[in-house]
Amino acid sequence: MPELPEVETVVRTLRPCLTGRRILAATGGTHLTVEPVIGQTIRQVTRYGKYIVLHFDAGMLLVHLRMTGKLLYDGARTPYTRAEFVLDQGILLYDDIRRFGRITWTADYPMQGPDPLEVSFADFAALFDGRQGRLKSLLLDQKFLRGLGNIYVDEALFRARLHPVSIAAKLGRPRLQRLYEAVQKVLREAITLGGSSVSDYVDGNGDRGSFQEFHRVYRRTGQPCAVCGTPIERMLVAQRGTHFCPRCQRP
Repeated sequence: MPELPEVETVVRTLRPCLTGRRILAATGGTHLTVEPVIGQTIRQVTRYGKYIVLHFDAGMLLVHLRMTGKLLYDGARTPYTRAEFVLDQGILLYDDIRRFGRITWTADYPMQGPDPLEVSFADFAALFDGRQGRLKSLLLDQKFLRGLGNIYVDEALFRARLHPVSIAAKLGRPRLQRLYEAVQKVLREAITLGGSSVSDYVDGNGDRGSFQEFHRVYRRTGQPCAVCGTPIERMLVAQRGTHFCPRCQRP
């Protein structure tokens, strides 16, 4: 599923193409609400967590790509094109092989936690007060922090030298500082490289990202740790495959 860096990359590639464009016609299928935007002008293109947001005078269109969704400007239609927006200049297509994605018309954002690239360290640390849950489970919760997913939680925890099942409330200030810096650094690096194309993800121009070439633990089970050489291990946390170094990330 595209996470914060991938969604941010899609937004950055689409923003110059879509801002100020008027939607002349729109068609979509199940779970894709497109009719309210017909005749309206796109005022802004932004990101909210894992959502691509098209802003109009009368509301917002929230696009959640889920597993296999793609939002493409002037792309080629395929058998998996589920929605189509004809603009006064160009066309915007939504492709989704598995049909898990959503396009929703709304006046309000969903209730989610702060953005990890915008939250201050003081506010970030305060989120962990009294939290008895396992660290990875908490970081995956969009109501705790919005935008993180399996890839970047694993990568950030490795850089912060924290075990995925550590109890959040017991981290202490120094380890929280390491985590805060690791989350921000890994997200910014991934955005710079266009995100991680580990499956179907491409940006708004149809181009793949390259951050997957720099993953240190994610999907590297059995390979040597880049720091200590210990084989990377995999376990399940919150029903998600979780990759970590058992030596660098001790409980």
